[in-house]
Amino acid sequence: MAFQLDIGFTSLAGTKPINEDFCAAMLPEAGQVDMGCIVALADGVSTGGMGKEAAQTTVTSLVRDYYCTPETWDTTVALDRIIGAQNAWLAGINRRRKPALGLTTLTAVVLRGQSYTVAHVGDSRAYLLRGGLCTQLSHDHVPDHPDLRHQLLRSVGVDERLVVDYFQGDLQVGDVFLLVTDGVHGVLDDTQMALLARGIEAKTAAESLVQTALQAGSRDNVTAIVVRVLGLLDATLEDENRAARALPIPGPFRVGDSIDGLNVTAPVADNGINVVVQVRHPTTQALYALKTLHPSRAHDPQERAMLAHEVWLAKRMGSCRAAGYLVALHDTHPVNTATGQAASAFYLLYDWHGGETLQQMLDRQHKFTVHQAVSAARQVAQALGRLHQQNVIHRDIKPANLHQGEDGVLRLLDLGVALTGREPEAMRKLHAGTPSYVNPEQWGFSALGGDAVEELPTTQSDLFALGVTLYQLLTHKLPYGEVLPYQVGRYYRDPIAPSRHNPEIPIWLDHVVQKAVARDQRLRFETGEEFLLALERGASRPLTAPAPSPLLRRDPTAAWKLALLLSVLFNLLLLFWLLFLPK
Repeated sequence: MAFQLDIGFTSLAGTKPINEDFCAAMLPEAGQVDMGCIVALADGVSTGGMGKEAAQTTVTSLVRDYYCTPETWDTTVALDRIIGAQNAWLAGINRRRKPALGLTTLTAVVLRGQSYTVAHVGDSRAYLLRGGLCTQLSHDHVPDHPDLRHQLLRSVGVDERLVVDYFQGDLQVGDVFLLVTDGVHGVLDDTQMALLARGIEAKTAAESLVQTALQAGSRDNVTAIVVRVLGLLDATLEDENRAARALPIPGPFRVGDSIDGLNVTAPVADNGINVVVQVRHPTTQALYALKTLHPSRAHDPQERAMLAHEVWLAKRMGSCRAAGYLVALHDTHPVNTATGQAASAFYLLYDWHGGETLQQMLDRQHKFTVHQAVSAARQVAQALGRLHQQNVIHRDIKPANLHQGEDGVLRLLDLGVALTGREPEAMRKLHAGTPSYVNPEQWGFSALGGDAVEELPTTQSDLFALGVTLYQLLTHKLPYGEVLPYQVGRYYRDPIAPSRHNPEIPIWLDHVVQKAVARDQRLRFETGEEFLLALERGASRPLTAPAPSPLLRRDPTAAWKLALLLSVLFNLLLLFWLLFLPK
């Protein structure tokens, strides 16, 4: 759904000669849609003067600088940095002047993805109209005494250390946000404002609020902003992180347990970090795969963030060209779309597909024909090409994560360690993936010899893992041998040609596989499309086999080993001459 907003605002001086209120709204530019929309309102403090200037500079700097902050920052962090900088500037001016000048209140709302964030200082207010109810989101920073309501306990610029109130919540289509100064809410009660803003265009509502406040006898500047939510964007990563922090982790599960109207029917997987169980809808009898954290990881914020990243990524991939090669995810926050109930815990709910993984087929000694292996590799290469076009690196391609469905579709499983550029930093640095399928560069191995450093995964990492998988399907062996979790990959020899293990493999396929798993990354396929093209052309336009790696490149110490061998032989000859030949 598109992010659609109706925004209107009005600001008048009222009975005063100068309007010290200021308000603004800003929508994202192209490429910054995920940053959402920001609206802000400030009421300059007339005591000491320069209230108008303080309000204008504070609102202007906030709405403009917000879009200069990194998208990976939490909204509260971005707002706090900008407001803190503006407050420090005003407070620095006020240190040299008594009484203080250039003070202002501030109330801002950011609508981002499927959530809102309110930042508030002073006595201007933010309201939310939803389902016939009017809720005040902000709290007035004034003394709790009728005669002292005009005095502020907090304002921007009064002190070097400013405490800003932040409130966050979920957005819904139909929500209406009201931002008003004390010239409006001081004479109109919540019910009056809700009636004036309900059911009409935002601009008309803002004008009605201001004019009604003046008619009711307001003696202050009057300003109102009305924001009506007409449509929402997909959930952002920040939305998913907030849900992950707010909801508990379910489990442990036993067959027969129930969660949000779904019955647990069978355990599927448990690796000590994540748990997957099969669940069934009691009415429709539809099956789903429920994935969540292991109870022992329930309080690990990094693991929660990684699972939230998987939720966000799976939803994002649901609308791209790679969706047909992935398992569909059902939204579970705030409502489980499979049951219609509010989600009571943090979990992922995937479609259930009959069939088995390629690893399960290997484990039962299924012998893949050349046609079957090539067909599987072609589907995976096409899926990876589409994922890589979305800047997504799967990072764990292997037979256990390739599921052959009963419908004939080969699907990629487990986006839990995928890289997108938006993943948590700890996840990016994690040496993820299955060791036997990890490319040499991630182990710090260089085919050029000399010292090398461990590299982060790239799209070529997925293609290398696909090459290893294809080698395994054809031969039931791994090109570089099995690497256990506590070991480091060994790449000191070129892999044996697959046809040496399986004579049924044609020469053209031999060359494709050898290119895919070459020790030197410069010899490998660069894109999924290139890999797919080589498989589709087959024998009609065969590839040449990669040249064998020179001995010195395979083993940089070979020259020293040869020198040592010659030295040993020379010394043995010398010893023989000294002991046995006549003097």
